[in-house]
Amino acid sequence: MNAKSSSKKNQVVAANIFEREELVRKAEKIGKDLRAYSWKELETHGKFAKNDKISFISDNMLVVGCDIGSETHYLRAIDTRGRELSTKAFPFSNTAEGFASAKAWLLELAARHGKTQIVVGLEPTGHYWFCLASWLVSNGISVVQVNPYAVKQTKELEDNSQRKDDLKDPKLIANLVKDGNYGMPYLPEGVYGDLRRFTLLRDQLTEDRIRAVNRLHRELTICFPEYKDAFGKVDGAFTMALLKTVPFPADLKAIGADGIREIWHAAKLRGRGYSRAEEIIRYAEQSVGLQDGVDGSRTAVIWFAEQIASLDQKLAEIEEVLRAKCHELPCAENLLEIPGVGGTILAGIVAEMGDLSRFDTAKEIQKLSGLGLVACSSGKHKGETKISHRGRKRLRYWLFQAAKSVTAHTAEFKELHAYYTTRENNPLKKMQSLVVIACKLLRIIFAIFKNGTRYNPEKMLRDIRRQTDQAIASAA
Repeated sequence: MNAKSSSKKNQVVAANIFEREELVRKAEKIGKDLRAYSWKELETHGKFAKNDKISFISDNMLVVGCDIGSETHYLRAIDTRGRELSTKAFPFSNTAEGFASAKAWLLELAARHGKTQIVVGLEPTGHYWFCLASWLVSNGISVVQVNPYAVKQTKELEDNSQRKDDLKDPKLIANLVKDGNYGMPYLPEGVYGDLRRFTLLRDQLTEDRIRAVNRLHRELTICFPEYKDAFGKVDGAFTMALLKTVPFPADLKAIGADGIREIWHAAKLRGRGYSRAEEIIRYAEQSVGLQDGVDGSRTAVIWFAEQIASLDQKLAEIEEVLRAKCHELPCAENLLEIPGVGGTILAGIVAEMGDLSRFDTAKEIQKLSGLGLVACSSGKHKGETKISHRGRKRLRYWLFQAAKSVTAHTAEFKELHAYYTTRENNPLKKMQSLVVIACKLLRIIFAIFKNGTRYNPEKMLRDIRRQTDQAIASAA
């Protein structure tokens, strides 16, 4: 009995080894034949509509959902019928070793179930998915994105439970991918990647500067409540020179008006600010600011003033880099010919849009920016039409800034703004008009980029004048 049992056990072990070797060979072959599809193949060849997305998920694909974390990601796999192929969620770390183990797990699963291609759906969480998506594409695995809002809305369809965690989310994501509810991720390349990084850095430094100015205001309000009347603009050159050395009334009274002028002279400042030295001393003599804890507040004000000056210098350097990067864009000279659209605004818009060649129409960019029109209507009820606010909020911000700038600096856009706000039929509010002008400006930028044309004010106003002529003709 012992000999027979041992023989059977050896046969089972040998069969398992043979099966394992066969599985490894299949996995290696699948790994060599993997092909990653990106937006370049799928979105630039016409519209990548819902039917196309469903057709892309073919029966030979292993559909994988991945929940992104800061340190650990989780995978679950299904087939095109929604049947789960993985026994449990597979965790892996956000490292090279973790990525390699995830690929080995995916290949083994694909080989076991006869799949030849792999598509991984991600729920983008901050910036943690960037490295994983790039690594997967470089290793032949297609990557798609699902909307986090869609994952949240479908969490009860899986198990009629409000539970939402790292183990449940990957399957929800995989089911959304299987049903074609996904989009293709886009990571800017070349000059577009540089523009996005530099504009993000500029925004972060601007936020730091605003934070430092607000803290500076707080300290001055406590120890020198009259500082606004005494200094005027708190972050002006003359004020900053004083705040770095003598920020409070006692310090100012100690050096007197002549000492203030010497500080300004040493800082090589020129202008009419010198005449305010006597007035600053008068406010310092009459100040009702606190006298206790002044040493700590003085240190804080000096530090904040130095930080603001340093941030101003860094922001000026970044602005110079952004202006240089703008000239590397296709049709950059034509785009900069639009009055009111300078290098700063253009860099912000293009950084958020990325490569415009991936879009087929301007409406796609309008939807990306959250400026697409939506309305909720049912039966006799007709809801109010408004913009969706879904999309890249920074792109929406820069388009709105561009609309305000062109409306303020160009005659043709002033005329357009006046037409929208005063027309007889359906006049718009000022904010609504600026949103419409932002969409109009977006179409102009898209046309210049696509066709290489130049900005033409007459062509921009042609539709408006045609409507005006028709109104005059109908009245006659």
